[in-house]
Amino acid sequence: MTVSEVAELGQRLARAIGGVLVGKASKVTLLLCALLARRHVLLEDVPGTGKTTLVKALAQATGASFARLQFTPDLLPSDVTGFNAYDPRTGEFRFREGPLFRQLLLVDEINRASPKTQSALLECMEERQVSVDGVTYRLPEPFLVLATQNPVEYEGTFPLPEAQLDRFGLKLALGYPGREDEVALLDRFLADDPLTALQPACGVPEVLAAQAASRAVHVDASVKQYAVDLCIATRRHAEVALGASPRATLALVALAQAHAALAGRDYVLPDDVKTIAPSCLPHRVLLAPAARWREQTADAVVGGVLRSVAAPAAPRRP
Repeated sequence: MTVSEVAELGQRLARAIGGVLVGKASKVTLLLCALLARRHVLLEDVPGTGKTTLVKALAQATGASFARLQFTPDLLPSDVTGFNAYDPRTGEFRFREGPLFRQLLLVDEINRASPKTQSALLECMEERQVSVDGVTYRLPEPFLVLATQNPVEYEGTFPLPEAQLDRFGLKLALGYPGREDEVALLDRFLADDPLTALQPACGVPEVLAAQAASRAVHVDASVKQYAVDLCIATRRHAEVALGASPRATLALVALAQAHAALAGRDYVLPDDVKTIAPSCLPHRVLLAPAARWREQTADAVVGGVLRSVAAPAAPRRP
């Protein structure tokens, strides 16, 4: 698949998802970048802003297998991964797959499960496999975890550890729609649920081909150095206790490749990195206690880093 075909595929998916969600074009583009770059997404926003609807629309538009898992305090790791059950017909134990064995997994309210259950996602998010009773099972491709959490309710929640936050390529907030968009939302949903009429815009083989094409997008040495410099700047920042990891650098460049492919380019520009960084880096930055007391934010730190680190000149097309 060529990058022009990737761009055309992205436009088809964006139109399909845009038929359900109103006024979220930039967020849909970032979500498609995550899909092409094989990076997981954390959707953090107040209730009712369309987080679940967005994920359902993506699943239907791509034709991918889909499961929704509601995280609760009493959920067990085996409820996520699956378990070995005794089969009386054969007298043997057989593995029964959990909801994790889907191409798109929606984890609702991820911070409401215990840390033990949250940790069940660590292996699958990084290595795309699950180990149960010493046996490893591969997950289907493409595999994407899209998790939601509410930023205003803390009672009965367990904050995500840094190791898990670092496995999310992007953290997105949809936000409230504008006045005109909310009126359009009423017009769209009061008559019928547009999800019921949403038809697949592509198939899974096309998604896999687009992912391969995205990975082949050229990244100039100067752009690689720019991405590295941004992440190093977060680690050396005076108000940061823990900066962006090398995993963050990998995600930043992979997502920039996807952003370039969706634009129909076979090379990455510094502007691709700049577009991705505000959604890719802040959730990986842990502020120092003094900075938190002053109500500093990771978003402001990353914004300052983007302004202070000089971007290279746009590289020539390879």
